[in-house]
Amino acid sequence: MTTFKQQALDYHEFPKPGKMSVESSKPCDTAEDLSLAYSPGVAEPVRAIADDPENAYRYTNKGNLVAVITDGSAILGLGNLGPLAAKPVMEGKGILFKRFAGIDVFDIEVNAPSVAAFIETVVNIAPTFGGINLEDIAAPHCFEIESALSARLDIPVFHDDQHGTAVIVCAGLVNALQIQGKRLVDAKIVCLGAGAAGLASMRLLMAMGARTENILLVDSRGVIHAGRTDLNSYKQPFAREILQRTLDDAMVGADVFVGVSGANLVSQDMLRCMADRPVVFALANPDPEISPAEAHAARDDLIMATGRSDYPNQVNNVLGFPFIFRGALDARAKRITPAMQIAAVNALAELAREPVPAEVLAAYKLETLAFGREYILPKPFDPRLIDRIPPAVAGAVRE
Repeated sequence: MTTFKQQALDYHEFPKPGKMSVESSKPCDTAEDLSLAYSPGVAEPVRAIADDPENAYRYTNKGNLVAVITDGSAILGLGNLGPLAAKPVMEGKGILFKRFAGIDVFDIEVNAPSVAAFIETVVNIAPTFGGINLEDIAAPHCFEIESALSARLDIPVFHDDQHGTAVIVCAGLVNALQIQGKRLVDAKIVCLGAGAAGLASMRLLMAMGARTENILLVDSRGVIHAGRTDLNSYKQPFAREILQRTLDDAMVGADVFVGVSGANLVSQDMLRCMADRPVVFALANPDPEISPAEAHAARDDLIMATGRSDYPNQVNNVLGFPFIFRGALDARAKRITPAMQIAAVNALAELAREPVPAEVLAAYKLETLAFGREYILPKPFDPRLIDRIPPAVAGAVRE
């Protein structure tokens, strides 16, 4: 029997290596086609773009082309394995952009000696693209990189590990809290993991109404509080005068747990100390902070989500980034703003509350599926996503 490892390797090797290819969108079968595709015909759009750079969106694929760029410093849960090892992930991201939103992708793996060099590399190649998707870049450098590129470029820059995760987390939490009879403004939230995903998720929750005083952020050294002297500028805003020092302390009375950290860091006793009807998002991959079996054995009143497809309520970034970029590209946005992210959150949350179409049930071999404790987010193969999320994001751009 072929192992899953071998199946994965064979998938990437055969019938030809890799997962991406470039195909022509225009015919090139005759001498006339060739004269239009290249010399002399190509000179006409060149002149038009030189006269008005906006014509690049009319005569080239710039408006539907996204760069998926990494330095390989934080590949999935595998760590800093370098840019070349990140290429399969970047190609995979390209497949998802194309499959779910019809967006073309060039994957670009950058071997840069410094953050500044990485930023300059992206700035220098940016004219090729309609948008930049940063991927698998370690914190805190990812914050500096995204901020610098957003300020210097006139196309949307999006770090999916930050904001893509944040959008899906927030959409799931909005619905989970509603089911549990709670409000975001009142919810006491514990976030384990103070890297890209954790910080971005908490910031977006606050933009949507969560109170700073109700959020406890926990990193590898414990609760982030005002007495710590080891906090970088990104963690500092979450530091308050509080008594809690450990994750055990933080979990007492919490309504929500969001884990974006590592495997098996949460115990059943921690869940038992949470408030009534808690929400637990254990999103570490491939192994969550606590398994669904352990969580449900500890509490029969919780809503549970993970990052895995083999459990209910998968928090999957593919629900976000293809459609957010589709909306941003369609609206010719120059950046992706919190308002655009919140529009995506609300559209996702609302879609999950609607009846599930038959084709979704067939795709997942299910007889029934309805909004509730085991269905708080749409499924990735829901065909309605492309009709709902991009227009919501584009509408936020226009507003």
